[in-house]
Amino acid sequence: MDSTYNLNGAFKPTIKRFADLDGPDFYPTPDWATYALIDNERFLGRIWEPACGDGTMARILAETGLPVDASDLYNRGYGESGLDFLNQSRTVENIVTNPPFNCAEGFVEQGLRQSTHKLCLLLRLAFLEGANRQRTIFAKAPPARVWVFSERITFYPSGATVKGTGTTAYAWFIWDKTIQGRGTELKWLPLGYKARYQSSRKCDPDISKNPMLFK
Repeated sequence: MDSTYNLNGAFKPTIKRFADLDGPDFYPTPDWATYALIDNERFLGRIWEPACGDGTMARILAETGLPVDASDLYNRGYGESGLDFLNQSRTVENIVTNPPFNCAEGFVEQGLRQSTHKLCLLLRLAFLEGANRQRTIFAKAPPARVWVFSERITFYPSGATVKGTGTTAYAWFIWDKTIQGRGTELKWLPLGYKARYQSSRKCDPDISKNPMLFK
C-alpha cells in the first residue's frame, strides 16, 4: 500500500487522479502516454496488462504485434475481470500497466516476481522519493530506466471532456531483467506525443473487437 495515498486521515483531493475505491470510477491512461512507451522500449514475448480498465492501454500495446493479456479486478467490459493481480502466481515476459496509486508499491513487488523480461509501470515521478521505497524497492531492485514526461499527463474519469493540463509529473519506470549492473538511467521522452495522439485515433470500446483476451 502506498503510504502517501492517505494524508492526515483523508484521501487526496479529487482534483488529482486517485485510485478506485469501490470499483465504479476509473481513469483511463491517455493514448499518447502508451505510445510514448512502445516507441521507446522494445518488447519480446507476451505482454500482460493487469489493470486494463476498458482496454485503452491494452489495445495500444497490441499494436506492437505481440500477444497481449488483459485483466482487471473490476469488470470494465474488457479482458478478464475479477482477477486480483496482487494474488496471482503466473509469470509472463512483460508486465505493463498504470497501477492504482493506493497499491503502486505492491504492483512493483508483485510485478518483479511475475515478469521475466520487463516490468513497466506508469507512476508519479515523486515515486522516486521516500525512505521506505528506497529501502524496500530501490536499494534491492532499482529500475533500469526512468522515462520522464516533459509534457504533463492529465487523467480524466471515463467519459469526461478532455481539456486543460495536469499539475503532476509522471514517468514510465522500467525494470529490465535482460540487462544487469548498469544502474538507473534517467531519460526524457521526446516532445510531441500529446499533440500527435490526444485528438487522433480513438479506441473502439466494443469488447468483441479485442483480438487477445486474457487466457
